[in-house]
Amino acid sequence: MTSLTLDITLAAIAGLCFGSFLNVVAYRLPAGGSLMAPPSACPGCGVAIRPFDNVPVLSWLALRGRCRACREPISARYPLTELATGALFTGVVLARGTTSAVWLDLTFVAALVAITRIDLEHRIIPDRIVAPLAVAAIALTAIFVPGQLPERLIAGAAAGGLLFVAALAYPGGMGMGDVKLAAVMGLVLGRAVAPALMIALLAGTVAGVVVIARRGLAEGRRTAIPFGPFLALGSVIAVFVGDDMVSAYLHAGRI
Repeated sequence: MTSLTLDITLAAIAGLCFGSFLNVVAYRLPAGGSLMAPPSACPGCGVAIRPFDNVPVLSWLALRGRCRACREPISARYPLTELATGALFTGVVLARGTTSAVWLDLTFVAALVAITRIDLEHRIIPDRIVAPLAVAAIALTAIFVPGQLPERLIAGAAAGGLLFVAALAYPGGMGMGDVKLAAVMGLVLGRAVAPALMIALLAGTVAGVVVIARRGLAEGRRTAIPFGPFLALGSVIAVFVGDDMVSAYLHAGRI
């Protein structure tokens, strides 16, 4: 097995396992529960999930998406969260290798998975995720790429400030959780936060148009669409190609 194959395999396994933990985060954090105790249990009957029934993806498939004890259905969002995290971890390692800088990207994409789940289900972006992510972004940048810290601090302030103005202008369409997430995006992505925000705004606009087309203007405008998942989408794309997009734009401007 080559070194690259080993790195990809370890990244995929780590992502699947961490995705299982993110399921716990998405389920317990909005309710203010502990992430460490009690052990995971079936939401239907309360029976503790045994270790061999808690293997990412495989256990869900083996149980055919049902609790072993009560046979209540187990939502597909659990294995999908694990698969998404595994795929993102694998993609980050493929794109970044195993350099020291990869740790911030892995932390970032993991947090984005949890934020997307929680915002879709509860319409909130918890400070208990965003605040530690901001600290990690500053600390890891200062340790591994200190020369980029000024740029990222400026990008964080600019991205957060831009969405803060948008939230003031249109409070029904954007919340302070989105503003805080945008600021953290800048801390992680640096200048690549610009295309990330553009993608998020474009995707959000398209989604809004689709909702209005399906439900009509009056009902569509009253339909709440969480913006966090679109910020997460833009961020993930920017992790992989954001710097290339910025470079291409700057190069085009010199032609």
